[in-house]
Amino acid sequence: MINVGIIGGSGYTAGELIRILMYHPKVNIDFVYSTTNAGKPLSVAHHDLMGDIEMNFTAEINPNVNVVFLCLGHGKSISFLKENQFASHTKIIDLGNDFRLNKDAHFEGKDFIYGLPEINKAEIKKANYIANPGCFATAIQLALLPLAEHNLLNNDVHINATTGSTGAGVGLSETSHFSWRNNNFSHYKAFEHQHLGEISESLVQLQDDFDSELLFIPNRGDFPRGIFATLYTLCDDSLEQLVEKYEEFYKNEPFVTVTTTNINMKQVVQTNKCIISLLKKGNRVLITSIIDNLTKGASGQAIQNMNLMFGLEETTGLHLKPSGF
Repeated sequence: MINVGIIGGSGYTAGELIRILMYHPKVNIDFVYSTTNAGKPLSVAHHDLMGDIEMNFTAEINPNVNVVFLCLGHGKSISFLKENQFASHTKIIDLGNDFRLNKDAHFEGKDFIYGLPEINKAEIKKANYIANPGCFATAIQLALLPLAEHNLLNNDVHINATTGSTGAGVGLSETSHFSWRNNNFSHYKAFEHQHLGEISESLVQLQDDFDSELLFIPNRGDFPRGIFATLYTLCDDSLEQLVEKYEEFYKNEPFVTVTTTNINMKQVVQTNKCIISLLKKGNRVLITSIIDNLTKGASGQAIQNMNLMFGLEETTGLHLKPSGF
């Protein structure tokens, strides 16, 4: 069994990790670390776990676990690792943004691999340290990678993507209160979202001359979870040619499905799936990409990475059912 520790255990991504890992056939949850809830049952923060798991939060870490998931706020993983040492055999998967960019990937002798399995699977299998991708970044990269593979990203890419309220984290803010978010819609960080850097690095990995603009408008939706992203750019390939390229690129990727039908977010919520829909109008291609921001966009992808790191089938524990109604 893989002994697992979770750091920052009271947040949304940690809750999602616990829900999936407690049914994972190869995992034992060793500890869930939370200084604010130490000694209290997990169900104090994650109400839906009541009756499913008898475990308390702790303020103590076990430095000898096989793998630790860091579910801390962005920028806090570095300070935590400086203050807490783990055994040399302990693998680390960071769900924050501290190590995602190439310039940040090397830390105190640790080399973090960018954990997008669809392009870095071979490296992930050999890795001890993983920087888990961002949620918007995952949806957008999966939409664009096949175009980059064929050097077809030669024009600006217009991106409009809406995420659920859980994407903002469990802490309260002005825009996360129910009275503000419900029946409301807004954008934020237009053209300068923090995920643009990691997206660009992955695209350059496949298309080394990529230098087009990613014109990204992120939106806040009035629903709790899911990402619905639409992207369009110029492309001379026919729809049939594009479908062939996308299906070939993802033929060995169990969580990515390509279609030409209209898709909706309920098809992926509470799963580790990404569904990509292609549409062609004249010389423009419209790509729609949908994921669950907490699962494929965070905790599910982290478990997918863990499976690869420990030599398991990457789908282990991740056969999750969406709720279509």
